[in-house]
Amino acid sequence: MNIKILNLIIFAFLMTTESFSQESLPLNSLSKAESEVIKNKGTETPFTGKFTNTVDKGTYICRQCGAALYYSSSKFESGCGWPSFDEEIKGAVNRFPDPDGLRTEITCASCGAHLGHVFTGEHLTAKNVRNCVNSISLDFVPAIVEKGRYGTAIFAGGCFWGVEYFLQKSPGVISVTSGYTGGHVKNPSYKEVCTGTTGHAEAVKVIYDPTKTSYEKLLRLFMEIHDPTQSGGQGPDIGDQYRSVIFYLNDEQKAIAEKDISLLKSKGYKVVTAVVKASEFYDAEKYHQDYYFNNGKVPYCHGYVKRF
Repeated sequence: MNIKILNLIIFAFLMTTESFSQESLPLNSLSKAESEVIKNKGTETPFTGKFTNTVDKGTYICRQCGAALYYSSSKFESGCGWPSFDEEIKGAVNRFPDPDGLRTEITCASCGAHLGHVFTGEHLTAKNVRNCVNSISLDFVPAIVEKGRYGTAIFAGGCFWGVEYFLQKSPGVISVTSGYTGGHVKNPSYKEVCTGTTGHAEAVKVIYDPTKTSYEKLLRLFMEIHDPTQSGGQGPDIGDQYRSVIFYLNDEQKAIAEKDISLLKSKGYKVVTAVVKASEFYDAEKYHQDYYFNNGKVPYCHGYVKRF
């Protein structure tokens, strides 16, 4: 066979494999507020979005499907009250004129999620373009990633330092962010969460490459680096904020979690890990991020135990 034709066949196969892997990712469930913007084309109140003033380096991805949309290098301060970008990742964003012809809507090219509107002619940057995006339509990855779709997983199992440490080293993981979720207080501080009265659990948000790992692999690793049979804490850390929880983002994640917990129970493990629908995730303070890597220490209440 002609080597050129063979290379084309191999390339086509790889592209098909990558496309299937990305497209097979389920869409994330949305809250009422997220649905109002992402599905119903609403607009969040200016100057209220979590990413309006973010200056960290990384990639902004679609909240609904995980597609990479914008790099932080294209973000600029426009003063409009919403995150502004003067360039999208090539092919990641579609443009459609509004029915009234006055503005141009921008949507995620992968899933059709409403992002906001695009404006030209304002001369705010050299590219003379402003993608005005709702924060609620986005998530943030503290890393520069390639074009494509990425998966998200949220786990809580004791002190987030230890969970973060082990998951960060897993192949296919792009980033792990320590934070708080599952509570009733908006934007809680570490001091507030430590009181055990906010309802939040110390948790980690994992962004992963689905072509290199899977949600189930990460979930099983999580269940093997902490004790899923301990109630009300983890190791010496006792309190509701240290409880064991799998926060699922869609029905497929829920089904996988319930299946694997049932498997562990069939092996005799008295698993107490809760399976709960994910709610808003709040990033923990800067000094909690990459804690063990920055301090040269190792986890005191987490370790690996083969269970599956």
